[in-house]
Amino acid sequence: MTTFRYLTAGESHGPGLTVIVEGIPAGLEVTEEYIEKQMSRRQKGYGSGGRMKIEKDRADLRSGVRHGISLGSPIAMWIENKDFANWTEAMSVSEVGDDVDKKVYTKIVPGHADFPGALKYVQHDLRNVLERASARETAARVAAGSIARRLLEEIGISIHSRSVATGDQDGRSVATEDVDWDVVEGSEVRASDADADARFKAAIDKSKKERTTIGGVFEVVAFGAPVGLGSHVHWDRKLDARLAYSMMSINAVKGVEIGTGFANTRKPGREVQDVIEPDSSDPRRFKQITNHAGGIEGGMSNGNPIVVNVAIKPIATMTNPLPSVDINTGELVDAAYNRSDICQVARACPVGEAMMALTLAEAMLEKFGGDSLDEIKRNYAGYVESHQEFGNS
Repeated sequence: MTTFRYLTAGESHGPGLTVIVEGIPAGLEVTEEYIEKQMSRRQKGYGSGGRMKIEKDRADLRSGVRHGISLGSPIAMWIENKDFANWTEAMSVSEVGDDVDKKVYTKIVPGHADFPGALKYVQHDLRNVLERASARETAARVAAGSIARRLLEEIGISIHSRSVATGDQDGRSVATEDVDWDVVEGSEVRASDADADARFKAAIDKSKKERTTIGGVFEVVAFGAPVGLGSHVHWDRKLDARLAYSMMSINAVKGVEIGTGFANTRKPGREVQDVIEPDSSDPRRFKQITNHAGGIEGGMSNGNPIVVNVAIKPIATMTNPLPSVDINTGELVDAAYNRSDICQVARACPVGEAMMALTLAEAMLEKFGGDSLDEIKRNYAGYVESHQEFGNS
């Protein structure tokens, strides 16, 4: 069995994004239409910037799939950047003359990757940093995550997401287990009820009027994960640690919570632990009567829904720029402005789903891995069957 991994390459205004996913077993149905459907969800969202009017993301499968079925070899995809037509000289891979507008950036944007990146890589043109640091790269992750999601579906794992806060507006009135996910998909702000939808939009409108940006919190949930993904035996095998790592890698994310982790700190232990009772109707032969742990205990999935809350800060680029400096001269200037969203919480949700899918797919293949989908499904069925010997008093 090949180790599961993925790679992305490409710049925001370059020709496009390249994606390679390795470790997908043979026999999985994979179509460009399925991937495109997931990618289109990343492009929706109230408060999105102008680029979403230009791009219509689609991943072209280039290898690893034949007649709609995975071969077990690396899957390669190409995502065209349609905006590259306006940047052919500025983002040319070949040398260009001094008469060409190279769209050089030297004004630092506070809160962006350009300052540490410029000093780390000794770049006097901030574009050499911000092009790769751009959230445009997440389109490639959603494409990779779509293939991981397709694999997880084969063993009954589904993944959803919603916005639970925008600015100081909280939208958690509907409990995770009661969410109508069709309502969420129909909301431009991915709210789970009409009241939160209206309040989130009003907060975004206020930020736009004030020429600033706004962040929030989104929730990603995986249903149907079996007991035992991840492990307690070493720090880098713990599933919650790996999920936190994945979510923190998303642009502008500054906080990750598993289950009700932060609220748990304000409660006594007897109100936090998920009490277990026997249940012959549950495949595990047991069930927890609550899910404060967010489906993970001791670094392992416990069979409950896996719930991750992700805090994402306001985007650094604003129409009313902050005071800053020129990276080359040290001159006091206004920060550079580049086209961006007012609020990216809703658009980050599908990215969070992709990172959840990629992380769970890796853990699932470690646990049930094989070279073909049929082999994996046999391994999974045998494992679930083994639980029947527990709890039979």
